[in-house]
Amino acid sequence: MNGGVAVTKMHGARNDFIVLDARNQAVPDVRSFAIAACDRHTGIGADGVLVVGASSRAQVSMRVINADGGEAEMCGNGVRCVARYLDERREGGELDVDTIGGVVHTSVIDRGDVYRVRVDVGIPVLESREVTAPQSAVLVVGNRHLVLFRDAIEAVDLESLGVAAQSDAHFPEGINVHIVRIEDDRTLRIRHYERGAGLTMACGTGSVACAAAAIMGGEAASPVVVHVPGGELTIEWDGKGHAFLTGPAVRVFDTTFDVRALEMA
Repeated sequence: MNGGVAVTKMHGARNDFIVLDARNQAVPDVRSFAIAACDRHTGIGADGVLVVGASSRAQVSMRVINADGGEAEMCGNGVRCVARYLDERREGGELDVDTIGGVVHTSVIDRGDVYRVRVDVGIPVLESREVTAPQSAVLVVGNRHLVLFRDAIEAVDLESLGVAAQSDAHFPEGINVHIVRIEDDRTLRIRHYERGAGLTMACGTGSVACAAAAIMGGEAASPVVVHVPGGELTIEWDGKGHAFLTGPAVRVFDTTFDVRALEMA
């Protein structure tokens, strides 16, 4: 394998990604590519790779390959980045994106100093409450999320908790873990551990899951402003229909990654 692959580094609330447009270039082993390119010491550095491809049921498809080479079903921050990437290629500001977690609709709502995208992430599904811990809930929003409500979220060893959850028999495929503090009925503060990426600055679908759990419990009302380590997201949900995630999408730089690094890994 020789030569470089064109990619774009982007982030949504500092949850960072490498966007790989596979419609016009081939990378035979995207998992090995993701492991090499996401390495923060020897690669570009990112939480994951977003692979843009063709789709028979939407304008494009998006695969989410985590930094460890595993694949996620959906990514709320990532799909906003893909929406901006495609919008700037003049492919449209309103797009359907096909993911393993389902087809999601994206809308570019601001191209100003802060480039903002609104995403229809579908209907949050509550699977269980307090199965693994008190004041907890498991929801599916594209991906599966364990939501833990706590007052002192900074005091929690979230990394150890997240690692342990990946081997919990309740979650044979792994799970994203979120520690949430309810600041008032319109404001949450969250820390995230994502399956395959570890501690991250933001998790879009996880933020929706946390807001939905708070709304279901009568402790929050839409719209909910979510403060994450990397910034701020807004969640809208009426408690029964589709939920919407709005947040920034930032283009960092365009570059090429020498895929010969895969041969030397």
